[in-house]
Amino acid sequence: MTCLLLSLFLLASVALIVFDLLVVLMGYSIYWYEYSNSNPNSFDQRFNRRSLSLCLSLILPEVFFNFVTLAAIPFGLFNKKNQDLQRGVTPVLLLHGLFDNQASWFWFKRQLKQQGIRNIVTLNLSSWHNEEVLTELLSKRVDELRHRLGVNRVHLVGHSMGGIIARNYVQLRGGEDKVEQLVCLGAPHYGSKLATFSISPLGKQLIPGSDFLQRLNSAPVPKNISLTNIYTKKDNMVIPSISNHLTWGEAIELDGMGHTSLIYRSAAINATAAVLKETVPQ
Repeated sequence: MTCLLLSLFLLASVALIVFDLLVVLMGYSIYWYEYSNSNPNSFDQRFNRRSLSLCLSLILPEVFFNFVTLAAIPFGLFNKKNQDLQRGVTPVLLLHGLFDNQASWFWFKRQLKQQGIRNIVTLNLSSWHNEEVLTELLSKRVDELRHRLGVNRVHLVGHSMGGIIARNYVQLRGGEDKVEQLVCLGAPHYGSKLATFSISPLGKQLIPGSDFLQRLNSAPVPKNISLTNIYTKKDNMVIPSISNHLTWGEAIELDGMGHTSLIYRSAAINATAAVLKETVPQ
């Protein structure tokens, strides 16, 4: 029985890695298609040593971080009560991306704590509901934290889809006065061409030019919120890469990493911590 279980575990792990690799390769293939068509001179540089080295430095970490994130999903299926929250300290609410759950933040959360950030909270967002249902869940959690901790506002950190849900909350759903800092990590502000491959209802909302994104991006800019938009030039999930950009807030552009790497690599974590330390009491 033990050998059978071990064999099944190894088989599942191999299947997950193969699936993960295919997803990353597809993303970067489409990324290269978009990039090369807008930069014809890159055609002759496709297979030189520098280009191949760059490909490996992007693909291998992204496959690894995706695998770790997917493998962690069972540990984040249930919301846990946060017992160590301190009253009077503005909480940091982390919002994960599409097809992930709160477990994807385990490393990010650990690193923030090591830098002195307190009251870090996670929330599960279903991939099978639309953006309004998820925004309502966020709204309820924000109010719960405010009342429980005796604070007026919270800080939101959203990776990928989580950043879009956070923006929907503050720009279209009346959350502006309840949020102090909003940090977006690799958020598809203007959608992604990969969204057409999604089997989730949210995929339709993230297609470039969707009605939802048009409403969101034409909404007034919140006056009382400090937004920091952190993104990578080599994002393999938000395509074209210009979809990462926003016309308002502070922009922090990173390089040399993919989409999932934004919640694991020190450059993105340190940039987020620097923003939060500006306002979170230490």
